[in-house]
Amino acid sequence: MDPVADHLSNNIRQLRETRGLTQQQMAKISGVPRPTWANLESGAANPTLAVLIKVATALQVSLEELISPPRTSSKFYPAASLPVRQRGKVTVRRLLPEAIAGLEVERVVLPPGASMTGIPHTPGTREYLTCERGEVELSESGRLWRLEAGDVVVFRGDQSHGYRNPGREQAIAYSVIALAPVSG
Repeated sequence: MDPVADHLSNNIRQLRETRGLTQQQMAKISGVPRPTWANLESGAANPTLAVLIKVATALQVSLEELISPPRTSSKFYPAASLPVRQRGKVTVRRLLPEAIAGLEVERVVLPPGASMTGIPHTPGTREYLTCERGEVELSESGRLWRLEAGDVVVFRGDQSHGYRNPGREQAIAYSVIALAPVSG
């Protein structure tokens, strides 16, 4: 199939489905016969410019949007494509492949006995640490928290803090860091 015709059929179907409308409803709104609409979505049609204008108007998009490559609503990221860093024996992997302003989400793997010193963030930052497996000790602001699977500690991420695995098995924790905006 011609790529432009393929884009056209995929875009028309996706735009109609996104609006929660049937082919019959779109045919009525656009003034394009229902069999023609079905052919447009299947890629079997070779529409005239007049038909494309009616379709674009009914879907409230430009002609360019009808024939351009479809916008994807999802994207797969293999684990190996996500940024990983080693901090001593501790492995820290980002869980979000795309940046979300002011938010970091990381998976922290601590072998038995391993520890890592956290880096204080901008003033006003909140950090959420949850233990998925094993045991994790969190030290922050002179306090010591011992987390087991399912436990969560919320603390000020702008203070000195550190993580340690006191157990005999590997520990896995998730850190969600809500960064405070940098003033200036």
